[in-house]
Amino acid sequence: MSDLFTDLKGKLQGKGLSIVFPEGMDERILTAAGRLANEKIINPILLGDENEINAEADKRNISLDGVEILNPNTYSEMDEMVRSFVERRKGKATEEDARKILLDENYFGTMLVYMKKADGLVSGAAHSTADTVRPALQIIKTKEGVQKTSGVFIMVRDDEKYVFADCAINIAPDNQDLAEIAIESAKTAKMFNIEPKVAMLSFSTKGSAKSPETEKVTEAVQIAKEREPNLVLDGEFQFDAAFVPSVAQKKAPDSVIKGDANVFIFPSLEAGNIGYKIAQRLGGFEAVGPILQGLNAPVNDLSRGCNAEDVYKLALITAAQVL
Repeated sequence: MSDLFTDLKGKLQGKGLSIVFPEGMDERILTAAGRLANEKIINPILLGDENEINAEADKRNISLDGVEILNPNTYSEMDEMVRSFVERRKGKATEEDARKILLDENYFGTMLVYMKKADGLVSGAAHSTADTVRPALQIIKTKEGVQKTSGVFIMVRDDEKYVFADCAINIAPDNQDLAEIAIESAKTAKMFNIEPKVAMLSFSTKGSAKSPETEKVTEAVQIAKEREPNLVLDGEFQFDAAFVPSVAQKKAPDSVIKGDANVFIFPSLEAGNIGYKIAQRLGGFEAVGPILQGLNAPVNDLSRGCNAEDVYKLALITAAQVL
């Protein structure tokens, strides 16, 4: 795990990227922001009342040297932000609405990213996933050609690294969604120095069972191959056929995946969420994420049960998504 983040820090050194943390009074956020500023890898921006944040940091003996603090209530460029928000929402919010909405730290922080006054955002230590993701979908929106954002976990154990998706966002992806998730997950894999070999998972391998569920995955494979013909990708696979060479030889001998897949696309959120937790709890893997992908700028969601180390690591990942 240390190698993973050492590599990320090496990529980020000297880039001067800034990450905004809407939950500026949270002890875990303060601790991570102070560490990031001290290491001079990322420029942290905390949101909230400057006096209150500094008092909280002093009480906990946390240095905030090099940390910028912005208060939505006194922000000098709020008029510009309001105009930009109204324009972005295209008639869905009046100027009066915008002034109220932008006092919400997550909306304010997301607008900082949209206006390129910050490079990415990390929230969720005290907010729900919806509170974090909704402003991103409304303001930052998905990249051109991407219909939906999705959530991946990097599963790490010693020298092993794998990508699991979608484990966080889309409950019942259709064939187009699955193809898109596969392509975006391959891009995320490369960010972590994983050369992607993508397996589209099901309870069937290469037609061993037929149902609407397996056909959805088969169709997703074809769509993904048409969109990215150079991507090493195949399916549908049971997990063992994607991961165990001897099983792959028996069940899918002609596949480009030879039991050596490292990016696993689950057919539903139910399967993905169960799968990553089994690997984490029974397999001893550390689950890094969820990392949201497909947005025009990086926004990532913490677990409310996170610790300061989780915040620190997700900030590094969020900054790396900018590169």
